[in-house]
Amino acid sequence: MNDKKQSNQIDIQLKEDVAQGTYSNLAVITHSSSEFVVDFVRIMPGIPKADVKSRIILTPEHAKRLMLALQDNIRKFESLHGAIKIEENHGPQGTVIPMGFGPTGEA
Repeated sequence: MNDKKQSNQIDIQLKEDVAQGTYSNLAVITHSSSEFVVDFVRIMPGIPKADVKSRIILTPEHAKRLMLALQDNIRKFESLHGAIKIEENHGPQGTVIPMGFGPTGEA
């Protein structure tokens, strides 16, 4: 039975360059019938151009699992630290503009 338990485990490796992380203050989400694409962008005040720093492509099922996992983690975070306050500032196509940026990308 121990062998069966061990065979179901996944050995997840975290490489040093990935462990450093990439800062993003904007996520642009698009989808088709078969996938969700999440582009993570870093916008800086006064700089009119912003590059996608990372792109994650998910199946619809995995996108929903991610949403549920984020909801659960936010609930746990807020129970310890209080409500996370956000300013509702939506840009084109429903994208959420990071705090301090107007709908045209101006600070």
